Amino acid sequence: MVNSPQINTLRPYQREVASAILDSVFGRKGLTFSVEIARQGGKNELSSQLELLLLTLYMTEPRSLVKCSPTFKPQTIISMTRLKDRLNDAGFAGSWVAELGYIIRLGNARAVFLSADESANVVGHTAHILLEIDEAQDVSQEKYSKEFKPMGATTNVTTVHYGTTWDDTTLLEEIKQTNYELERRDGIKRHFRYDWQEVARYNPDYLAYVEGERQRLGAKHPLFLTQYCLLPMHGGGGFLSPQQQAQLAGEHSRKHQAESGKVYVAGVDLAGEAEAEEGARLRALKPRQDSTVVTIGEVDFSSSGGDVQKEPGVRVVEHYWWTGRKHTELYAQLVDIIKNVWQCRRVVVDATGVGQPVSSFLRQSLGSRVIPFTFSQPSKSGLGFNLLAAINSGRLKMYAGDGSAEYQEFWFEMEKAKSHYRPSQTMNFYVEPGQGHDDFLMSLALLVEAARQYQPRGARGS
Repeated sequence: MVNSPQINTLRPYQREVASAILDSVFGRKGLTFSVEIARQGGKNELSSQLELLLLTLYMTEPRSLVKCSPTFKPQTIISMTRLKDRLNDAGFAGSWVAELGYIIRLGNARAVFLSADESANVVGHTAHILLEIDEAQDVSQEKYSKEFKPMGATTNVTTVHYGTTWDDTTLLEEIKQTNYELERRDGIKRHFRYDWQEVARYNPDYLAYVEGERQRLGAKHPLFLTQYCLLPMHGGGGFLSPQQQAQLAGEHSRKHQAESGKVYVAGVDLAGEAEAEEGARLRALKPRQDSTVVTIGEVDFSSSGGDVQKEPGVRVVEHYWWTGRKHTELYAQLVDIIKNVWQCRRVVVDATGVGQPVSSFLRQSLGSRVIPFTFSQPSKSGLGFNLLAAINSGRLKMYAGDGSAEYQEFWFEMEKAKSHYRPSQTMNFYVEPGQGHDDFLMSLALLVEAARQYQPRGARGS
């Protein structure tokens, strides 16, 4: 490997990758590499240092390296900014030139930064030196195969796919499995994998941070498994494992009214009484539901160790369940339950489609304590991840068995709930319509969101 001061400052695992890539570039081997580094482990720094070195070495030649990212804003722009900073750090301030908003030129050599978004027009560029695919797990296989891979066909370019794993259907996973097979045939290492434990060997602060994330999310949380442990998810499985269901089970008794000195929040999931008129779009986001469910939770700050900036625990203490009741028939009862029976400090209400008028009515009646929540693919994904984090960390507990229909339906939905993992680190969670409903499941997720939204008086940032 070229003796570069910048490359030599990289950590050992980064230098291992850089050495293999540069050997392929200078030897014109045209190898394709896949590189998985745990989140915040230095993947982007490795990439920018390689770009700096190659631009420097090829600055007298009219050649290009090409880097694509899933989006132009912010990912491509961040990559460009990082390279500009490294060029300045290396003494090239005033020497490099920005062109057309997506090219950085040093002498005659150019780094071309492109978006891999499905709508981006990228045809016509040639990668002479290097082709980089950033966050390859979020890049379409078809987009890569049709538009990016051909950029290096006439130059036998070396290609690098960077990222963190997600599920077993991504471009990154496909390249990784191909590389494993090629390695078995010729012994040349093409896939490089460094999980959080490897990164932590060289950075004590990183070790402390990831251990905090493991405590917050839980060791089996999808984001922790994929982003830090680099273990791919397998879609279509159960949303909650038997172990997670066991963690969710609590020993406290169900209650029917507020106790003095306690703080209560609520999650309200509304029946889709007019869903037929809402069309296929809403049905895809929220399968047909026949019941309205209110879940009441007691906020427990002891689990946050007294730190109001940490997320509190929540004990589910009561359920209200109505089937076949129109929303207008429930208005007065909902207000009474939230305001008088429980004095809830925060209430997150399903405001999707036909739920919007109900959430507006409750907000007018109860003020800013009511927070509308609109289901979309990204918002529902975040709701699911937060629910898993609360369960995994032991912050969420269901009341003990009382033989009620609500208790039985709650656990039926928890057992039947499934998860589906989509590109861009998003997920869906649901109960198959043919197996039942997910009213209690969604109300529980909205309850966790209500607890997250609550800040005690006197808390910083409140």
